[in-house]
Amino acid sequence: MKKLSILVLFCMCFGPVIAQRQKKVVFIIADGISADALERTDVPNMKKLMAKGAYLRAYQGGEAGSYSESPTISAVGYNNVLTGVWYNKHNVPDNDIKDPNYNYPTIFRLLKDAFPKKKIAVFSSWQDNRTKLIGENLAQTNYIKMDEAFDGLELDTVKYPHDAKRRFMLAIDQAVSAKAAESIAERAPDLSWVYLEHTDDMGHMYGDSPEYTEAIQKVDEEVGQIMAAIDEREKKFNEDWLLLVTTDHGRAEKDGKGHGGQSFRQRSAWILSNRPLKNTYSAMLYPSVVDILPTIARYMEIPVPTIAARELDGISLMGEVAIALPKVHRLKEHLDIFWTPLKQEGEVKIWLSTTNNKKTGKEDEYRLMGTYPLTGKHALVSIKDIPSPFYKIVLETQDNTVNRWVTE
Repeated sequence: MKKLSILVLFCMCFGPVIAQRQKKVVFIIADGISADALERTDVPNMKKLMAKGAYLRAYQGGEAGSYSESPTISAVGYNNVLTGVWYNKHNVPDNDIKDPNYNYPTIFRLLKDAFPKKKIAVFSSWQDNRTKLIGENLAQTNYIKMDEAFDGLELDTVKYPHDAKRRFMLAIDQAVSAKAAESIAERAPDLSWVYLEHTDDMGHMYGDSPEYTEAIQKVDEEVGQIMAAIDEREKKFNEDWLLLVTTDHGRAEKDGKGHGGQSFRQRSAWILSNRPLKNTYSAMLYPSVVDILPTIARYMEIPVPTIAARELDGISLMGEVAIALPKVHRLKEHLDIFWTPLKQEGEVKIWLSTTNNKKTGKEDEYRLMGTYPLTGKHALVSIKDIPSPFYKIVLETQDNTVNRWVTE
């Protein structure tokens, strides 16, 4: 009887702790808001996020001047976030989205492949986000199907007549954010993407101007709706929500109207969160938007297959990380490899492949070139017997993996 009483007491005390809270994620892409424009605008809701969670300056556009350089254009920026890789891999160089390489999976596919019963949703002013970038119902994406979709409003010119000042796009964004908030409050998809366009329209039309500032303030109101829905869910249900807000590109320095190039302001992005984004990587280095996918995957405990993890260009902004900033210099018969250690102990496994089969959906052939102390920061690897015009280098640690290409 005494043992039974102790067991009952244990269950009463620790039962709520044992029951794991469901983890859900919403990420918002607000189009064309450079970091400096956001920082100088009165945005009370997003400032609450900054105070409660995190605000990080980040960059778009890949590595300028290298194989991963990516145009600072809208669809390119969205797909950088969705796939966690740059343009050289996902193959979306512009807004036409003619031939995406679906062999680099979106965060939606990673979630559905691992947990088919989890619900995914998209709320967007642009239908191509679902049909082309996510690739709904395509054989190349394993016929992924959104459990909830609210988009295509830009095609409804009766309800949203297109006016010269593009105020119709503000009305669409407000409808999109209202629908997202309603979905979160009532149906709570596990992973949702909300896309808002009006800010980019105002930037193109007016540049740095009161109209552009007002559009950012409207985004703040729309984000506030979604924040309120999340707060309500967390109060009523056994759920933990991660909210991430970011942008797809910055704006031109001259007048704020253009983008697409590699200037600092055009590459200037940011990441907002309702939860702290604190680890050695986010504290010490300059993050990028491709870090969003691995952050979501880690938060939701999505297992990322090795074949996909070796391709990711991003690093999680949460949890333990050990390595960043890989650099590889090709010498005549060696690869001179450098990295930044983010821990004081551990090892780095260096893998090498001379193939890029992932591009066509096949596995690359990797060979282990050696294991090195993490704090050594450097390795010199012989390629005397491995002649090739192309090398793919993967640096693997217990906590995370980074990669680098070497081309002629």
